[in-house]
Amino acid sequence: MTLLSRLAAGTTLPVVTVVIAIIAIWYVAAVALNAPFQRDTYERAKQTDVPFSQLLSDTLVQKRPVLPAPHQVATEIWQTTVEKNITSKRSLVFHAWITLSTTLLGFLIGTSLGVLIAVGIVHSGVLDKSLMPWVIASQTIPILAIAPMIIVVLNAVGISGLLPKAMISTYLAFFPVTVGMVKGLRSPEIIHLDLMHTYSASRLETFFKLRLPYALPFLFTSMKIGIAASLVGAIIGELPTGAVAGLGARLLAGSYYGQTVQIWSALIMASVLAGCLVGMIGLIEKNVLKRMGMAA
Repeated sequence: MTLLSRLAAGTTLPVVTVVIAIIAIWYVAAVALNAPFQRDTYERAKQTDVPFSQLLSDTLVQKRPVLPAPHQVATEIWQTTVEKNITSKRSLVFHAWITLSTTLLGFLIGTSLGVLIAVGIVHSGVLDKSLMPWVIASQTIPILAIAPMIIVVLNAVGISGLLPKAMISTYLAFFPVTVGMVKGLRSPEIIHLDLMHTYSASRLETFFKLRLPYALPFLFTSMKIGIAASLVGAIIGELPTGAVAGLGARLLAGSYYGQTVQIWSALIMASVLAGCLVGMIGLIEKNVLKRMGMAA
């Protein structure tokens, strides 16, 4: 089997192909969206008969393009990560760390809350009928409407800093964990539950020896969704703070001053951060399930 055949049989070649296609479409879109402004620039400078090759190159190097080209975003990311001190407020690493700290705190609180709610729902019919509908209904409210209220209310009672933003991450993270854990804790078959009953197992023993092992694959899948949602909540939570720090603040500052390259670099950084967090959960899942003798 040739190297190309081995790559095609796995995930490398398909992923690389999709990435190349996205970059190619991105360049075409950048030229199409930036060309009108560039033509207006030529008209104001009274330049006529500009060759298409010059128009093409000029649309890809504008300082404030409608859609920045991939190489412009890559250059901005390099300059704001490698060439900047990580303690500088112009460093993307500095802003990413602030967003990451909020994300992890909100994810930790949200996961703990989701697991507790799921355990209560599974073991109590009253909570199942009363609490579960509220859990589902809570996600019908747009987070953009709730975020400013949470920030303002908590600041009014003297709670500021990291926790108010983490509460927004918690709001988004607890829902997938709750739903996933409820499904997982209810996944054991009736025959297995009957077997535990014949062993005179208590509810606690049934939970730890049967329900929890069954629920772990569901938990890790939910955590992958939850940590990505927590990152979104952290970014949204930074918007009402007045563009102080964080990737959300970076996005807001870029929109204030029309710095589209800055906006896109922050978006790419957030995407990379989310991918790393989901990958971290995936590695933990693989190791835990392997130790339990289960396939990830």
